[in-house]
Amino acid sequence: MSAVLALVVAVAALTAHTVVNATRWLRRPAAGPVEVTEAVAVLLPLRDEAARVAPCLRALLAQRGVPDLRIVVLDDGSTDGTADVVRAVAGDDPRLTLRTGVAPPPGWLGKPHACWQLATRTDPAPTVLAFVDADVVLTPYAVAAAVAELRAADAALLSPYPRIVVRTAADRLVQPLLQWLWLTFLPLRAMERSPRPSLAAAGGQFLVVDRAGYLRAGGHAAVADRVLEDIELARAVKRSGGRIALADGSRLAACRMYETWPQLRDGYTKSLWASFGHPVAAALVVALLLLLYTAPPLVAVLALAAGAPAVAGLAALAWLLGAAGRVVTARATGGRAWPDALAHSVSVGLLGWLTLRSYHLRKRRRLTWRGRPVG
Repeated sequence: MSAVLALVVAVAALTAHTVVNATRWLRRPAAGPVEVTEAVAVLLPLRDEAARVAPCLRALLAQRGVPDLRIVVLDDGSTDGTADVVRAVAGDDPRLTLRTGVAPPPGWLGKPHACWQLATRTDPAPTVLAFVDADVVLTPYAVAAAVAELRAADAALLSPYPRIVVRTAADRLVQPLLQWLWLTFLPLRAMERSPRPSLAAAGGQFLVVDRAGYLRAGGHAAVADRVLEDIELARAVKRSGGRIALADGSRLAACRMYETWPQLRDGYTKSLWASFGHPVAAALVVALLLLLYTAPPLVAVLALAAGAPAVAGLAALAWLLGAAGRVVTARATGGRAWPDALAHSVSVGLLGWLTLRSYHLRKRRRLTWRGRPVG
């Protein structure tokens, strides 16, 4: 009984932290008409994105509130006609420049190298760089609002996390976990104020940086071999003396990260090992997550079968408190709350399996992404 009670207290405390983060500390850039006077370069790295880049490009070309906007696109060795799609959508719009990338040299992974080429091969006039992925669709004032929030936060790097579009059961189980993990376990206010690189988070789908701060941190050259280049870039910014900030970007951008279960599975598998670091640390964190969020419904069923209704009730309360944290996260970030939150225990169990798979494939040197080795 005491062990289950302790479980309830722990989950309740974490859910309370989720509520505080979501309601008091999470930045929410204005989605309405905003105008900035700075020159801004939006940088879009592409590798075999012909099938889905058109909506992203149309949204970039429709941006408002940034009179001096440049859009630089890098075709990073695509073989599916990505560059042709870019030309067809852009037409003769003078704001967009299409560049051809070169293969990453030894010691570089593909995404950091593509971003670094974009950052160093664009016009030096823009004082802000906005990195966008091909699966992100921005609202008309998204870039202006993100730049305004970057300046309001007095930060060198702002990560306005997009609303994640979910359509399949796998999407709904896995995709909301990232935002839930941030809001539940990351002290947002301390992260912004603390200079410690370990207190850093960012999402590479939509990332806005002060150009001077980015270069002072070494840019993507400082994270050339990092799988999680977005988080590592945030840490590099902190090490160079800059500040970082997270924001709810659900009113600014939408993102459908993966179209199929194999894509989602492999996407998480390639990077989860880098999220946790040492396998022992990963084992401890996953074990704790499973204990707090996957064990309670199992304990409730077993206790009820054993004729211990009080224990079953406490375990069910722990499960419901965990589900409540998912509801709070969904409502704070434009996600889907019901009935998805009721499957939170299954989501955490699936995260544990994906983590195990990530370490297993990395040990066997079988991690790849977009035809290139990872890790």
